[in-house]
Amino acid sequence: MNRLQAGRVLLRYNFDIMQTPIIGVRFTKVGKIYNFDASAVPDVHIGEHVIVDTSRGKHLGEVIRLEKEALPKPDGGWRSVERRATPRDLLLQQSWQSKQTEAMINCRARAAELKLDGVKIVAAEYSYDGSRLALLFSSETEDKVDLKSLKKDMHNLYPNATIEMRQIGPRDVAKIIGGMGACGIETRCCSKFLTEFSPISIKMAKEQGISLTPEEITGMCGRLRCCLIYEYEQYVEARKQLPKRNKRVVTPKGEGKVVDILPMSNKVIVFIETEDGKRFTETFAHTDLQPWDELEALRRKAQGPCDRHDSGGCTCGKSTSQKKTDD
Repeated sequence: MNRLQAGRVLLRYNFDIMQTPIIGVRFTKVGKIYNFDASAVPDVHIGEHVIVDTSRGKHLGEVIRLEKEALPKPDGGWRSVERRATPRDLLLQQSWQSKQTEAMINCRARAAELKLDGVKIVAAEYSYDGSRLALLFSSETEDKVDLKSLKKDMHNLYPNATIEMRQIGPRDVAKIIGGMGACGIETRCCSKFLTEFSPISIKMAKEQGISLTPEEITGMCGRLRCCLIYEYEQYVEARKQLPKRNKRVVTPKGEGKVVDILPMSNKVIVFIETEDGKRFTETFAHTDLQPWDELEALRRKAQGPCDRHDSGGCTCGKSTSQKKTDD
């Protein structure tokens, strides 16, 4: 490919990015937002419902956002919006949603008959037109569960729908079930506003000084609480400005050792032992502290001979003989 051809390809690629209207669509009340090509309905607005083509067939979703900035085209291209949803489509969705609980109960009963003890049927989800029925389940074992018999029986019970057995994790189970959070909040964060789950680690709890006992850091799902990430970045940035524990510092009331830090208030608790034997702890703003080691290094340098005598050009009055004497 020569430069002219490459330039044409790049121009056409950039033109496609600028001309393709992209919208964000959500399929559940607190669910992930997916982007779609809205060329078929360029005048669509936020709050409207559309029928879109997904990897699991056609689904009805709500327009949540209109992408104003150009987005690079993903591998395989954008999935497209087919059309606006009609009132009939919305009524169809409500009708099939009312049958989801019945489908879930029937699936649970059949799973019990098949003695699938390690499998928990969490929910059932119909597509807006009833053409697909997804049965969401969780497994207590890490081994792959054979659900062919269960899927076949559900297909016999619902012959007009394509049956899909979809495994979900503990966090998704907690999100679907809902209820009170481990911290006492009336509605769990995942059910109330979290659209995606972020990776959580023990390091986040350590950085914030949170107790590592399971009761303190574990959510109702049995995994590390999602809220551990909420203030994690703020704690990391705040700690960069503060001295570490056991670090010696100089305070307005004398030299001391850092025993604890308060990142969110930007303060430090220092243990001070005075020359007359008094011992106490006091809280200082980090701007009132100076690092003891740096000040000590400057003091030693000021007391010692100048290191520029050998090379000349020094006017401090110190001599190399003083340096030798000190040595």
